[in-house]
Amino acid sequence: MPRTKKVGSTGRLGPRYGTKVRKQVLEVERKLRRSYTCPSCSADKVRRVGGSIWQCRRCGVKFAGAAYSPSVLAAPAGAPTKGGR
Repeated sequence: MPRTKKVGSTGRLGPRYGTKVRKQVLEVERKLRRSYTCPSCSADKVRRVGGSIWQCRRCGVKFAGAAYSPSVLAAPAGAPTKGGR
């Protein structure tokens, strides 16, 4: 029986690339494969079709979003930016 309870889908990588990188890949893949709520019909059926392209399996609406989740989280108003000024 394979031992992938902790490592999940990154078990296919074996001991390569280091634990930090494998944990980051695991987090991205969990976000990628999750079902999201449709902005049109509110069903929990949105899946990723391609890079930044998402489609609802219930109503069929296609829309663009972020690469690994359908919505982009914006920084809160007044938060310092990378530039710092």
